[in-house]
Amino acid sequence: MTLYPLFQKLKICVCLLGLSIFLVHPQTSGPLRKDTRLPSLGDGSEMALGEERHIGESVMREIFKDPDYIEDYILLDYLLSLWQPLIEASKLRGDLSPEMEQRFAWQGFLVKDPSINAFALPGGYMGVHLGLISAVSNRDELASVLAHELSHMTQRHIPRLFAQQAQQTPLMLGAMILGIIAAGKNPNAASALMVGGQAAATQSQLNFSRDMEREADRVGFGVMLQAGYDGSGFVSMFQKLQQASRLNDNGSYPYLRSHPLTTERIADMASRQIGSFEGVQAQNSLPSNWVHLMMSSRAKVLTKTNSDSYQLNIDLAHKALTNPKETVSNQIALLYAGVLSSLKISNFNQARRFLSSLDALSAQGKTPELSLQISLLKAQFFFLDNQPIIALEILDALPKSRSVTFMLCENQLKLSSKEAQQTCTMSLRDWLSKHPRDIHAWELLSNAQYQSQDLLSSIRSMAEAYALKLDYAPAIDRLYAAQTLSKEIAKKTGLSKSQEMESSIIDSRLRTLLALRREQSLQR
Repeated sequence: MTLYPLFQKLKICVCLLGLSIFLVHPQTSGPLRKDTRLPSLGDGSEMALGEERHIGESVMREIFKDPDYIEDYILLDYLLSLWQPLIEASKLRGDLSPEMEQRFAWQGFLVKDPSINAFALPGGYMGVHLGLISAVSNRDELASVLAHELSHMTQRHIPRLFAQQAQQTPLMLGAMILGIIAAGKNPNAASALMVGGQAAATQSQLNFSRDMEREADRVGFGVMLQAGYDGSGFVSMFQKLQQASRLNDNGSYPYLRSHPLTTERIADMASRQIGSFEGVQAQNSLPSNWVHLMMSSRAKVLTKTNSDSYQLNIDLAHKALTNPKETVSNQIALLYAGVLSSLKISNFNQARRFLSSLDALSAQGKTPELSLQISLLKAQFFFLDNQPIIALEILDALPKSRSVTFMLCENQLKLSSKEAQQTCTMSLRDWLSKHPRDIHAWELLSNAQYQSQDLLSSIRSMAEAYALKLDYAPAIDRLYAAQTLSKEIAKKTGLSKSQEMESSIIDSRLRTLLALRREQSLQR
């Protein structure tokens, strides 16, 4: 089920101006500081935090079902490594209130879309298109987009705008957001929708005003510097967007439509970072930027899913090795894409050669972060080449991040041994004790429990994954099935102590989810 058909089904008419996406950002709403408040815009007090969360959840329910919602451990870890320092900086500056931090989801996710965009939704959900990651030249440019959007949230821009739509229900507001996202995912079909006066007014209110844009620029720049990023990223990102608006605003840059650039805004950012124009290109070629270049290449490969694009990446990697004028930075980026593309078409010999060359080149600027990414790529190679023992040896030596934990588990399950299955289960339970809202961890745990024939726990874990996707119906169905299985086990062999505990958890969770489904129905 894609977002565009859903939008049609909802029958909400929205003025379609491309993907006006950075428009929904309530992640951080703390009290505004006097030096940044814009009194004429209102304070957004009409919308409670709980209502914002409900609106975001209404959108996320559909995004989770969309085929372009993508789980890539390595890329998501990289994105969140940039996002989290911005959150911490915003807290230190007093922009993000403790209440907002506690009540919202703060969940990042990736969208397999080639357009240059990102979006945050009410309730603390942040989505980033792979096209944005592949287009920016360095981590500071990507951080500038995230900082700008975070500042829309902390300055309460979204509640202020929604206050203008006070007559709309949360469901209607969520549906409008879905419609605008759908427009970006299918602009040709979206252009055929009726555009009336009411729809145009709605779009106008959802787009940020220029005052809000200037405020987000100013606050976002401060947050970015506080988090330790180079402010030149803000300026160079503006340069990219300005050039795109002049040359090829063909829908690939949805950010341009919801965030119109002005000469004044660009000059303001340039004046805040003296000399930033001169230093950007040099920064892009530094070894410290190699990790970003590899992540950019990863995003490009994941976006294009046909054999022709894979072959093009392989050809470019070959040329990078034979061209004496090619920079080391470009070679590293192209070789990384060559390895992944070779793996996509199961050409393991070619992938091995590219990987060996990449490893040798990266030795010129080895850092812990770069070594980690090369090791993860090696582990991915050996996993896909059906050599899980070698992959496990590589992963065991790495710090236990989300990527490493999940990749260890996948390789352990590939061994099909009881001991490896138990190790995987234990590591995932430990991870979930610290990160209980990790959807994919529950899905992996369900798979591990199924392989070890712990069917009762497996069904419950999958129910938890559905519940976190806010899809309560299948979650409840699975819990009912788990109850039935528990009764059957009790009759045949009796429940073990662990099964009794699991059965008790199932009963409790079923009551909770039934109540949540009733609440969800009332909101509709």
